Amino acid sequence: MVFLLHLFGAVALLLWGLRMVRTGILRAYGTQLRHFLSNSMSNRFSAMGTGFIVSLLLQSSSATGLVASSFASRGLFSTSAALAIMLGADIGTSFVAQAYTLPLQWLSPLAILIGWIMFNKIQNTQLKDLGRAVVGLGIALLALELLTAAAAPIRDAQLLPEIMQTMQSAPVFGVILGAVLTILSTSSLAIVLLIASFVTAQLVPIDLGLAMVLGANLGSDIMPIMANWSQPAEARRVPFGNMTFRLSAVIIALPLIPYVQPHLAAFQSDGLRQTLNFHVVFNLAMAACGIWLVGPVSRAMTQFLPQQARPDNPSTPHYLNEGSLESPPDALANAAREALRMGDLLGQMLTMSLNVFRSDDRKLIKDVTALDNHIDRLNEAIKLYLTRINREVMNERDHRRVIDLISFITNLEHIGDILDKSLMELAAKKVKYALKFSEEGAREIEEIHQRLNENLELAMNVFMSSDLSMARRLFAEKQIFRELEKTAAENHLERLRSGRIESIATSGLHLDILRDLKRINSHLALVAQPILELAGELSPSRLR
Repeated sequence: MVFLLHLFGAVALLLWGLRMVRTGILRAYGTQLRHFLSNSMSNRFSAMGTGFIVSLLLQSSSATGLVASSFASRGLFSTSAALAIMLGADIGTSFVAQAYTLPLQWLSPLAILIGWIMFNKIQNTQLKDLGRAVVGLGIALLALELLTAAAAPIRDAQLLPEIMQTMQSAPVFGVILGAVLTILSTSSLAIVLLIASFVTAQLVPIDLGLAMVLGANLGSDIMPIMANWSQPAEARRVPFGNMTFRLSAVIIALPLIPYVQPHLAAFQSDGLRQTLNFHVVFNLAMAACGIWLVGPVSRAMTQFLPQQARPDNPSTPHYLNEGSLESPPDALANAAREALRMGDLLGQMLTMSLNVFRSDDRKLIKDVTALDNHIDRLNEAIKLYLTRINREVMNERDHRRVIDLISFITNLEHIGDILDKSLMELAAKKVKYALKFSEEGAREIEEIHQRLNENLELAMNVFMSSDLSMARRLFAEKQIFRELEKTAAENHLERLRSGRIESIATSGLHLDILRDLKRINSHLALVAQPILELAGELSPSRLR
């Protein structure tokens, strides 16, 4: 059983090494790669070439597929362009598999050494992340050597010939096994390399190994389908379209294996090279045929997955695309769009709260409470979404944006609570006892309320733009509101001294409303704080 431990350990090391390469490249050049993807869509062939290059760097067609699906769902490019990208990405991973099996045993320790030096001794963040990728490359190469050594003792297992004979007589089982292993490992590249190692060690007959390679290609597209399953139709069209290409190609290629294999053996007799060459030929043939069909398949996917109307429930997130979690900039943009929806709901609450005091309508009080419940649910959904973003590929700017987003939606949620739990209780009290503000007092509250609405709009703009001048204006409103509350309170006390009956009856109510409006503005002003702190315009304390 020790040899199984060695085998599984080698597989785990291979998966970890490939993951380090992918996350290191994404950390170092993720923004550039996404920009490259979004700006190389002049035609289907350039899109396919872009997918090929990105997949070479990321060493994962699945990761490329998730980014392409995310861009397509946001309308940055068409489904047909995204399908062309995927065809290129499939070719890219097959070439990566070839590169990993080149006879360069000396490269593994050298890559680990160089990568370690880059990661630990260099201060430049981008080079440190690139060092992580280089270490991952060395680990993956080392894992392949360990796989070859660990697989040797398995040849002596008594049950192995019987199992292989059974599966070889029904190659469809090889396809299923390759697909299942890919889904479990989340890496078709690792499984193709594993299959090639098993063929080399004569654990798997060559025909069965080729069938398993077809399964690995099929399984690599099931993961993006699963990741986008609950997303809008636009995000699901790309993985389903790519599955159409792959499934069709597998159905055609599977019965042709006995006829293709002799030609592979004539070209290179080694089992390792036959397996990897078949992987390349399969993806090249699929791309050569599929590139002319991206248009029809894209239209078919649009009919199969038509755009659906947004749900009416305001509590349901619209933009939290699960497929974007591996790409922090995309995921953070999605969360920011959802946060703006929270702000829009808060604007409705703020407007309704003034109408409640004007009309004494009890139904409006319930409507404000309902909106607060929607805001609470969106706040929870956004926070959970942010916690699931892939931290391994986040840079310092992404981490800071996560903190700013959480701070922003938390302030919005607090404002909603003030409106619901405090202001609406005051409104209910006013309705219950049929209280009336003096004409001057009502006008003061409306003027302050109007300014608060303007500040909410300003806060949303500051959040999205991070503009320093707007942040200064918003933060200055904190002092302005303090003066407005002070002036309004003094005016109210003056009316009390003059014996105004309305002012006497609503005295406590009036002052509590002014206090709550000031509290709301203070939360809005906090939106500007991170921007001012980053610019060095805030002192640690206001005490002199």
